[in-house]
Amino acid sequence: MPTQSASISNPGLSSEKSNIRWFVCALLFAATTINYMDRSVFSLIEPILHNVSFMGWNPGADRFHQPDFDNNFGNVIIYFQIAYGIGLLTAGRIIDKLGTKVGYALAILIWGLSSMCHSLVSSVVGFYIARIFLGLGESGNFPAAIKATSEWFPADERALATGLFNSGSNFSALLAPLLVAGVTSRFGWRAAFVTTGSLGMIWLVVWLLFPYNKLRRGATQTQANLAPVTEGGPLLSKLLTNPGLYAFAAGKALTDGVWWFYLFYLPQFLNRNYGLDLRQQYWFLVTVYVVSSVGSIFGGALSGWRMKRGATVNSGRKFAMLVMAICVVPVIFVPHMGQLFPSNPWPATLLFALAAAAHQGWSANLFSTTGDMFPSTAISTVVGIGGACGAAGGAIFTSIVKKNLSLHPLLVFCMAGFLYLIALAIIQVLVPRLGAPREA
Repeated sequence: MPTQSASISNPGLSSEKSNIRWFVCALLFAATTINYMDRSVFSLIEPILHNVSFMGWNPGADRFHQPDFDNNFGNVIIYFQIAYGIGLLTAGRIIDKLGTKVGYALAILIWGLSSMCHSLVSSVVGFYIARIFLGLGESGNFPAAIKATSEWFPADERALATGLFNSGSNFSALLAPLLVAGVTSRFGWRAAFVTTGSLGMIWLVVWLLFPYNKLRRGATQTQANLAPVTEGGPLLSKLLTNPGLYAFAAGKALTDGVWWFYLFYLPQFLNRNYGLDLRQQYWFLVTVYVVSSVGSIFGGALSGWRMKRGATVNSGRKFAMLVMAICVVPVIFVPHMGQLFPSNPWPATLLFALAAAAHQGWSANLFSTTGDMFPSTAISTVVGIGGACGAAGGAIFTSIVKKNLSLHPLLVFCMAGFLYLIALAIIQVLVPRLGAPREA
């Protein structure tokens, strides 16, 4: 691996002179797709779980008054979110110590095996345990992927690369409903977890065979300029005195729960409000996540487009985040669509799609701010801490959703619509000027 000084004098060394960095981006995309497939199986089989006795569905009550089932279903999600958050507190630091290749491999090994173990449960507690280990393993995905992006891409490509691999979370929605519906109809709901978990094992083999450390570039001039940010003391103590950490954490804490709301509750929303089963939901789910992929790539490219035309990193990132935050707001009208179009799910679906697309564009830029504020040696740790805050915020948001979505949906959707603008205001206060000198 080249030394830092050599990398600075000859930045981009191998990765920026070839298309290898885009192959790495494709691997990150595939891992993120598998990551979201594994975590979304539980929500996709929600209608099937009505027939699983230990989940607590009451066949004598209507679908809007199922307190036992809703509590069990929501708690399984919350256990995942809590474990995911706890895992993120350590996953980032572990990946920074082990390096991206080994750290990523360990993460996907744990979450793939945990996903398959869902097939063995016979109680709600069994789901709790399986989801806890799934959350611990999946917590390594984004710290590793963002670190890899900082190691392979320059600043003006980083948000685009992040948007591309992050769109794997949307691409999973094209594959997962078809795969889960096909497998469950033939082999039952347990087989769905085995199927998606085994995909992670296939990815692991490809990742281990790829000569990541041999081909990646060294530190760039920007990373050299950012090095003093974490020098002069223990890494964690330096990070805890940096307002950039709190800005990133606030952005994650306020908005991650909204995305998880879409991921975990959209199938339930379509089922309860429009009577759609998993197969009937497919094109509505596909629409939401295809549009989300466009938003992820567009939002990521938007900041780079401005930077390449002379805008500062601060201006490029925050302009893109403001545009995305504004595009989320119309989701507040979703509860009214059921009254205006009671038998037509498309108006509500399109509002979901716009909000989900805006979230992904927001997320691509939010993740990229870590590389604007910290050296690559600290990025996984920063992403892990911020992600833990996001998981905590997600658990809080889920606790609100499970109690209010059926009976007080306007409260939920108003929160989902305005949290991004609040988050951006906090980021602006904490970090008025993002970015470091442009890379040589």
